[in-house]
Amino acid sequence: MSSETGFIGNERAVEIIEETVMDIGGPLGLSFREKKSMTEHLFNITRRELDVLQPAADEAETKEIMVNGPKNIFIEKNGTMEKLPVEFDSREHLEELIRRIAARVHREINDMNPIVDARLEDGSRVNAVYSNVAIDGPILTIRKFPKGKMKMEDLIRMGTITEEAAEYMRGLVVTGHNIFVSGGTSSGKTTFLNVLSDYIPSNERVIVIEDSAELHITEIDNIVRLETRNANSQGKGAVSIRELIKTSMRMRPDRIIIGEVRGGEALDMLQALNSGHNGCMSTGHAGSATGMMYRLETMVLTAEAFPLDAVRRQIAMALDIVVHLGRFSDMSRKVMEISEVEICPDGSIGMNRLFELREGKLEKTGNRLKNRSKIMMRYKVNEYGDY
Repeated sequence: MSSETGFIGNERAVEIIEETVMDIGGPLGLSFREKKSMTEHLFNITRRELDVLQPAADEAETKEIMVNGPKNIFIEKNGTMEKLPVEFDSREHLEELIRRIAARVHREINDMNPIVDARLEDGSRVNAVYSNVAIDGPILTIRKFPKGKMKMEDLIRMGTITEEAAEYMRGLVVTGHNIFVSGGTSSGKTTFLNVLSDYIPSNERVIVIEDSAELHITEIDNIVRLETRNANSQGKGAVSIRELIKTSMRMRPDRIIIGEVRGGEALDMLQALNSGHNGCMSTGHAGSATGMMYRLETMVLTAEAFPLDAVRRQIAMALDIVVHLGRFSDMSRKVMEISEVEICPDGSIGMNRLFELREGKLEKTGNRLKNRSKIMMRYKVNEYGDY
């Protein structure tokens, strides 16, 4: 405790709460266990980052916390969904927590801005929807990430990718191929992109662009991290991914990493990649690698009314490799496909499958890269000759 500032540390705060609970415990007839539970509850709602959700967030097994209004709280844990026996006192109590989370990353959520994406101090991803949009009360979803950064060895151990495919991906990253990671919700796209970043040569300059900062790239010294901003309550101050991509081009990047593309920023990404920047990476939601290409087409067309064949050529010229991940009923996540993007004679986008999941195992198809110019350009042919 600091007498000069009046700040009370957590240990002293617990003591004060315990003393208060003990004083009121007698008249209420509370047992020791009930007093301890009340002390923990009061400490969580007054001093912890996530209020009544903190105990669940502290459990290493918790992967996701889903709050559907003040009374219905669920977690995903050990591959199963369960309802928590806790609740918020009121709708206003939950809204106050959401506002605090948003404010920590300089974002606003209110009736005028009812949706916010944010992050917690530990890097967990947060999405919140205000009650004027959510019928049954405010919605809060927290996606937790593993403590410490995952490594490729961890993904191999968990069966997400084979050692052979991991080594293949290392070669593709090192030789500067533009790689797009696709998959459904919670399929491990961000984690996989994070792991791939470990293969980036440490002497390169990397620009990272995200909606909410989630990537943890620790092996690069010359790194710039950019994050979007929402408009304030006056509708001013917004900074979009499209603007950040454009300004990153003036920062002399060797590689640009875009956390996720969802809309018109796909056009700016393709233009950046087609302007000579190699080794770039991004992610997107899709049910298959081919489906991701269709989605990219749609995203670009929402930004500009280009002829479809021109859009497809832009995509095929910009992207070299698509890695598609899937999430299975046992909650495991696996690389389902590693493919080279190519343009077909009829003008459509095709996939030259290099690895694909067969009977639960990721296997090499026997196909080789058709476009070997990046390997030829940056490295000795014999170093990656089997590609």
